Amino acid sequence: MGNTGLVYHPAYLEHDMGAGHPESPNRLRAIMQQLEQSGTATRITRIEPRRAEDEWITQIHARAYVASLNQHAPASGRVSLDPDTSMSPGSLTAAYLAAGGTLAAVDAIMAKQVDHVFCAVRPPGHHAEANRAMGFCLFNNVAIAARYVQKKYGLKHVLIVDWDVHHGNGTQHSFEDDPSVLFFSTHQFPHYPGTGRATERGNGAGEGFTINVPMEAGEGDEEYRAIFQKSLVPAADAFKPDFVIISAGFDAHRDDPLAGMGLTEEGYADLTNIVAGIAKRHAQGRILSSLEGGYHLTALAASVDRHIQALLDS
Repeated sequence: MGNTGLVYHPAYLEHDMGAGHPESPNRLRAIMQQLEQSGTATRITRIEPRRAEDEWITQIHARAYVASLNQHAPASGRVSLDPDTSMSPGSLTAAYLAAGGTLAAVDAIMAKQVDHVFCAVRPPGHHAEANRAMGFCLFNNVAIAARYVQKKYGLKHVLIVDWDVHHGNGTQHSFEDDPSVLFFSTHQFPHYPGTGRATERGNGAGEGFTINVPMEAGEGDEEYRAIFQKSLVPAADAFKPDFVIISAGFDAHRDDPLAGMGLTEEGYADLTNIVAGIAKRHAQGRILSSLEGGYHLTALAASVDRHIQALLDS
């Protein structure tokens, strides 16, 4: 039985991209309500996020990009950053606290206060590139956390497992030249953002340390389990990660409106168990899981609950 932490802050609700936008504050409201109703909330340790320092954000993002976000953050109304992504008055604080939530999670894990942490943060992060916001994302929370693990704590090998239905282009681009980070992604293909072909395997010294598994619409629990066992497990066992990070999108759920995959809550629990096995064998059980997508509120909340329960029981 593992000790699991939860990062959450009400400021995450203040990032608001407008009525009808799928990446809404109601996503976190639904998750927190579900955790209370199921009793899972009583089993987890609350971890307070902090505002991420620019020192760590700029390990991944260009200084000019960070400065631009600070410069253009609106005092009222909204500022558009890309066709899908905008900032409201509360967005910049939420983004700094989202990235800082993953840093606080790393600290709690490394201090052995908890074995693993789920970060119920927004805005999400895995589409954010070094120099631009993209696909609902401002800062790449998991990428920033990976570098923090390495540079603050001296752990050499970090595994990032991205099971969001959309390919984590920003995370891939952050580490595609780097053999110290193994990036593994399953995603519906072809689908937004259009990257993530199996032939994208990294560059130079990083070749082979990017593993993309494009999947066809309709594939579900059985196909995902098989791919994780066949592709992820042997690669991770060869890599021997010191720390494991999950880009935990729940939009591959069969009910999600933005995609066409067939995962269920139990499927997410199975994937969690597979990743937890890797972490136990190589990383002293250390797992940081950070929320990415998931846009059907009931399915999202139920999937997160099962994910956390699986972590607790691992």
